Amino acid sequence: MPEPVVSSVVAELRDRIQRLEGPSGRVREVLPFGVTEIDSRLPGGGLALAALHEVAGGGNGAIDGAAAALFAAAIAARSKGQVLWCVTRPDLFAPALAQVGLLPGRVIYVEAGDEKSLLSCMEEGLRHGGLGVVVGELARLSMTASRRLQLAAERSGTIGIAIRRWRRQTEASDFGQPTASVTRWRVSVLPSSPLPVPGVGRPRWLLELIRCRAGDSADFEVEAPDATGRIALPSELVHGSPQTETGRRSASA
Repeated sequence: MPEPVVSSVVAELRDRIQRLEGPSGRVREVLPFGVTEIDSRLPGGGLALAALHEVAGGGNGAIDGAAAALFAAAIAARSKGQVLWCVTRPDLFAPALAQVGLLPGRVIYVEAGDEKSLLSCMEEGLRHGGLGVVVGELARLSMTASRRLQLAAERSGTIGIAIRRWRRQTEASDFGQPTASVTRWRVSVLPSSPLPVPGVGRPRWLLELIRCRAGDSADFEVEAPDATGRIALPSELVHGSPQTETGRRSASA
């Protein structure tokens, strides 16, 4: 077999293997949080691009649900390009997203009639390739649906974020079912940061990394995103307060 033909066959085989392996077989680009304690827990040092991620509120109430949406918005704010945000009910408060850096001019809102239509919109958005982030709010996410979203994200290089929201308590158990998401997060609201004078300090969250492909679970007490979409560790954690260090623990699914 002539040398050029051999080289062509080898190159084709390498390309096929690379496609089968997906991003796990290549160096994965990431979006760092800018918090060493969190980024060090994530493969590559940040939130993987070209991947699907899941976020949910720690409880069933509207407050934790809003925190989960703000967490997703803060990630989108630090990305590049337009953001497609898909919903089935028109209750998203755009000014709150702007407060964490996701300005209205960057967001394209899609109101789908049901979750089946919403998943189709998310998949089309991820396949488009011209968006920075595609966000979808839904209660159920099957392995098949999540796999389709993950493959679409891998091919386009776009971040996909599924915000899990429930109308009924019976739907909440679906969040524990296996999916193809690269990471799974849970956000719970904590008392705000104390101030030396009367008033309300910066909001705090318990941020739980429940699942991370090729990584470990962990949880972090953080301050909610600022106007640039960046979360931070409370100052007493940065300086290694013994009380807060003992409060940190591994998260369980």
